[in-house]
Amino acid sequence: MKRKLLTVLLFVSCLLKIQAIENSPPPIIPLPTHLQMMNGSFELNSDIVIAVADHTRFGSEAEYLQSLLQSILGKEISISQNIKKKGIEIKYNATLPSAEAYKLDIASDKVVIAAKDGHGAFNAIQTLRQIIPLNVQGSVSLPNLKIEDAPGFDWRGTHMDVSRHFFNLDYVKKHLDRLAFYKFNKLHWHLTDDQGWRIEIKQYPKLTSVGAWRTLDNKHDSICIERSKENPNFEIDPRFIHQKDGKTVYGGFYTQDEIKEVIAYAKERHIEIIPEVDMPGHMMAAIRAYPFLLDGEAGWGELFFTPICPCKEDVYAFTKNVLSEIADLFPSEYVHIGADEVDKETWEKSEYCKEFMKKHNLADVSKLQSYFVHEMQDFLESKGKKIIAWDEILEGGTNSDVAVMYWRGWIKDGSLKAVNNGNRVIMTPTNPMYFDYVNSNTSAYNVYMMDVIYPDIPQDKKHLILGAQANLWAEYIPTEAQAEFQMYPRMLALAERVWTNNPTDFDGFYKRLLQHFARLDAFGIKYRLPDIEGFAMENVYVGSTQFMPRSPLPEMKIRYTLDGSVPESSSTELSSPVTISTPTTLKMALFSSGGARGEIYTLNFKPSIMKDAVIDANSKPGLTCNFMNGNFKGSKDLVGKTADETFIVSNIKSPKETKAFGLIFDGYMDVPETGVYSFFFTCDDGGVLYIDNELVVDNDGLHSPLLKSGQAAMKKGLHPFKLDFVEGGGGYTLRLQYSLNGEAPQDIPDSWFKHSASK
Repeated sequence: MKRKLLTVLLFVSCLLKIQAIENSPPPIIPLPTHLQMMNGSFELNSDIVIAVADHTRFGSEAEYLQSLLQSILGKEISISQNIKKKGIEIKYNATLPSAEAYKLDIASDKVVIAAKDGHGAFNAIQTLRQIIPLNVQGSVSLPNLKIEDAPGFDWRGTHMDVSRHFFNLDYVKKHLDRLAFYKFNKLHWHLTDDQGWRIEIKQYPKLTSVGAWRTLDNKHDSICIERSKENPNFEIDPRFIHQKDGKTVYGGFYTQDEIKEVIAYAKERHIEIIPEVDMPGHMMAAIRAYPFLLDGEAGWGELFFTPICPCKEDVYAFTKNVLSEIADLFPSEYVHIGADEVDKETWEKSEYCKEFMKKHNLADVSKLQSYFVHEMQDFLESKGKKIIAWDEILEGGTNSDVAVMYWRGWIKDGSLKAVNNGNRVIMTPTNPMYFDYVNSNTSAYNVYMMDVIYPDIPQDKKHLILGAQANLWAEYIPTEAQAEFQMYPRMLALAERVWTNNPTDFDGFYKRLLQHFARLDAFGIKYRLPDIEGFAMENVYVGSTQFMPRSPLPEMKIRYTLDGSVPESSSTELSSPVTISTPTTLKMALFSSGGARGEIYTLNFKPSIMKDAVIDANSKPGLTCNFMNGNFKGSKDLVGKTADETFIVSNIKSPKETKAFGLIFDGYMDVPETGVYSFFFTCDDGGVLYIDNELVVDNDGLHSPLLKSGQAAMKKGLHPFKLDFVEGGGGYTLRLQYSLNGEAPQDIPDSWFKHSASK
């Protein structure tokens, strides 16, 4: 009787689990505004039809859906004006709030997509794609549900720099496909810069015959070549290396016909391509082709390469002719003209400019730059375009018709100044929107939780914040694999951030993200895999240790080497503990089932002893914190400095000062038990951690948020503790966590920190 009852209970338990799985929402990214699961399912099979009454409005979306379904079901799917049997209906709904909004209703008898525009229908199809299980071939059951969805921001973009390192047409199209899948709607295409001119301009053929090519002796290529010794992602792509005039050169460009091809491809996916031709700075590729653009010799100024001369009539003729072809080629309402990082030193010395500024009553070279930008703005507006410029445009004065791209995250009131001037703003601050910065285990979280609209923006100005985009500057990104490693998976965090507007449940997002790694594999994306868990970068052992980290997902395998070589998919799998009893360097990486390799970790192991605790009868709760105003490049700059203020603080944290400063935390760490402790130190900018007067974590220098880790062997009790931190005025990220016995990192309790009352 007991055995029979147990069998019944197990059956009921399994049934409840199956029902819970059936009723659980599909892992959609970005998360829809409203999603309601219903009972039942819809059978998607080759007998369905696609019904579109308004073919003029939704015809291209119906054909796009038809192609997708045929690839899944293996049979031609017909399109008709109405459903005579089970199918998918696309219909018009005038009540939806925007052109991108949609409703998706999956019922047992049919699927209904409702939208007021083709873009909304296209977004619904992307959601439907995510609901259809991956790698299915043939019939499949879809859960019944109701979705009402609309974007939180109009500008949901990414930026692609093809000047520093080139990406061919096929890869640009791949990128557009992936953007569409996650409901991005803008691609900012950075087509020209000092290192290469990538777009054909028919009036100036030397821009591509000369300006599109360079030798591999610049610092960016040299650094990539050096890094490629450790990581093949940094190898210069051989497809773009050629022999030209007896020299080995790197480069490439797009013809105008190829540009038109990409524009048409993007239009089918409802993505607007915004071209950027950066001027008056970042023009060395053009200057090499046409030296008349310069007054004087080309070279490196105080901060950047020499800009073109904005005081010569033939220069204005050149820039307007170039922008005329750009405006005619791209249907976007916007043209980005850059206007950033201009080294004005040569203008101050130029006789042309002195005369020009006097003639036009321009007080200084900042006003001269504004004059140039206004000339380009007036010209492009005559062509029916609006301009975008980087936020430096505000310094010399600008009118409210310019859209400002806010990138200098350390200028905290930059977006506020722009909206108070009436400018529309696209948010792309360096932290966390520069995706060429280190893609660490905190990057997706930082993107997901970022403020698109800063708290200081007045309510009546918030509508001027159009949205946000991620920038990918390619100085140190020579391959598609490295580009993808930098972009993913934080691109998915951005997709959700700008679609849902105010996401708060990062843990929920991360659970859905883990289920999307298989989709990224299917796309062939060489993404940054989730982090291997349960280890530190700098390790100590007392006698010996058993090293056994954890894979975040069972289908992802850890592989390692002990000979200094880079782990490959053929390297030894780390499936059982590795015994370490001598100084060792271990390299490891995570590999997905699709062949993607995660970050390559280099771990060092050195011998240690279990450090004795110290005794201080005068210890009190909290740490001493010395605060020093000033710009410091690293913790060494703090040595010998007198504190401007001294506090007793309960824990490690950074004040939200809108300036640069340094901090020194000093005291004891009171550990509750003997063991080898791992410490995880995240900071922006730099810091170092000392325990028992020994360096445990070196995370020094000026950098974006970066996590580094180390270990200390300690007996129970008080241990001397010191943490130095420098802030350059932008990030204010400072976090210290610990782990014992391989457990998940956690914040250090206040009760662990003590200081000596006798000092």
